[in-house]
Amino acid sequence: MLLGMKKWLIALAGVLLTFTLAGCGSKTVASTNGGKITESQYYSSMKGTSSGKQVLQQMILNKVLEKDYGSKVSKKAVTTQYNTYKSQYGSSFSTVLSQNGLTTSTFKEQIRSNLLLKEAVKDKAKISNADLKKQWKSYEPKVTVQHILVAKSATADTVLKALKKDSSESNFTKLAKKYSTDSTTKSAGGKLSAFDNTNTTYSSKFLKAAFALKNGEYTTSAVKTSNGYEIIRMIKNPGKGKMSDHTADLKKQIWDNDMSDSTVLHNVVAKVLKSGNVKIKDNDLKNILSSYLSSSSSSSSSSN
Repeated sequence: MLLGMKKWLIALAGVLLTFTLAGCGSKTVASTNGGKITESQYYSSMKGTSSGKQVLQQMILNKVLEKDYGSKVSKKAVTTQYNTYKSQYGSSFSTVLSQNGLTTSTFKEQIRSNLLLKEAVKDKAKISNADLKKQWKSYEPKVTVQHILVAKSATADTVLKALKKDSSESNFTKLAKKYSTDSTTKSAGGKLSAFDNTNTTYSSKFLKAAFALKNGEYTTSAVKTSNGYEIIRMIKNPGKGKMSDHTADLKKQIWDNDMSDSTVLHNVVAKVLKSGNVKIKDNDLKNILSSYLSSSSSSSSSSN
């Protein structure tokens, strides 16, 4: 799926939303020369499918999440995240939405579902001091670097010799414009947007080398990656400092990790649904939430 969401964050799109019509009965959904299809017939058919059950599960969860956390998720927050994806995909955005069976409206519903679930994670998935210490080991503050990417080690050596004489930002900028093969950054002297340890754009080798640099330092040996040979210069590294100064950032990173951890999400959803006083009125669907509301699920969630 577009957002890489787990089972709970399926698209609330298309005809499956007709579940909201359950109980309406005899209204005709479609007619043919062989007869008509009523809402009750359609509902009876769809409720037995896995996709139909998933939609109902999501609708139930969203009802409870909206009651508990709706006030914490603004329309502005949804729009901001939507625009981030729109910008990321550029001109292909509408195609990507279509390929995932989404429209602007249903995609925004997904984003809202995701943000509501994240509020539940922040509320229900408690963070211990041990969790903070564990995250601290990999934590790095946001740094700003400039880089020069070249295809050959000989070219890298030429750049490094020039930097040995003058490693200033201005000279590095000149060298980037002259030698770098990174067409998107060379005109800006190879300067990259600030990044921290959560970055997934750059290779682990690149990140490790960058985070080891202090202000004004550069990699005296080229870093070989799948893209070529990288020379990195640190513009601004605030330093890691003390853990106590970064509690908010550490918690944010832990919660972000939780959003892709199926065990954590299962436990959080179980807690949310258990407190939501959910009652399934359709006997055929009475076990639809059993994996979340059973005693074993509740006990496992309480330990989180």
